Amino acid sequence: MIRVLIVDDHPIVRRGLKEILKGEPDIEVSESADARGALGLLKERTFDLVVLDLELPDANGLDVLREIKRKRRGVHVLVLSVYPEDQFAVRVLKAGASGFVSKDAAPEELVKAIRKILGGGKHISERVAHRLLDHLHEAENPLLHEKL
Repeated sequence: MIRVLIVDDHPIVRRGLKEILKGEPDIEVSESADARGALGLLKERTFDLVVLDLELPDANGLDVLREIKRKRRGVHVLVLSVYPEDQFAVRVLKAGASGFVSKDAAPEELVKAIRKILGGGKHISERVAHRLLDHLHEAENPLLHEKL
């Protein structure tokens, strides 16, 4: 059984995420509306993955991510946020997240991301992956005026 903890301050978002994951027979879902509750649940129980919003009422989501990774190294964190993926995906991966999903993504992407992460991979959208590859290509082949 895959144990997932959803951490988001909006009840309607938590309920929607639970509905999406309800169709997966091997996923068990718990939830928390804030960082303090989530960290308490992580002390009491074992989870395979935390779906974490970056905007929480009692803490910065990046700080919570770092705290989870420091206290529970084996727990994977998937950041689910309304913030633009192209601005935050690399930042959350550097902070220890295993993936990033935008709240405007299709519901199937959430399940795909969870399974990919628990299979040992990382998850970002194809669009952000292409942007990262373009950035790497530009760094390897700078424009002539940038060499000056």
